[in-house]
Amino acid sequence: MGWFLSLGIVGIVLLALSLVFDGVLEGLFDGVGVLDGLFDGLLSLPVIAGFVSMLGFSGAIAMGTTGVGAVGATAIGTPAGLVTGWLAYHLSRVLLRDWSGAAPRDDDLLGASGSVVTAIPADGYGEVLVHLGGQRVKLAAKSVAPVARGAEVWVEGTLSQTAVSVRPVEH
Repeated sequence: MGWFLSLGIVGIVLLALSLVFDGVLEGLFDGVGVLDGLFDGLLSLPVIAGFVSMLGFSGAIAMGTTGVGAVGATAIGTPAGLVTGWLAYHLSRVLLRDWSGAAPRDDDLLGASGSVVTAIPADGYGEVLVHLGGQRVKLAAKSVAPVARGAEVWVEGTLSQTAVSVRPVEH
């Protein structure tokens, strides 16, 4: 039972190491001809850690509760480890497939509506709240004409990552 507990602990240590060194094992087989793409994510540290720790802990539980020998514990622990490794692989694929989180760019601000929170003088900067990617963003704003606090504005240009030029909305 000590061997199986040791395997479980080694799996947990591998999981902790995967936080630092993830991607190292996948990089070992990149560009190796026939093997290129074959192990795509299957030999990642989280998958190996899940397999080893579940094999160890379920084998130890099987030995402790049923009294089976090492062969029986291995026969019980291996499918449990395979299922855990499979779940870790598919969970990581789902998390890496999240394509909806594209970062907004400066061009995404053009035409956005907002409201003035600090009055904009004709010769300086004020502040506006603009809706960008479902979030309210506070930006410095400049206008050719003075704009009062609370006025609705549209972004007509970006001056920097944190500053825009705006024009008042005419009703």
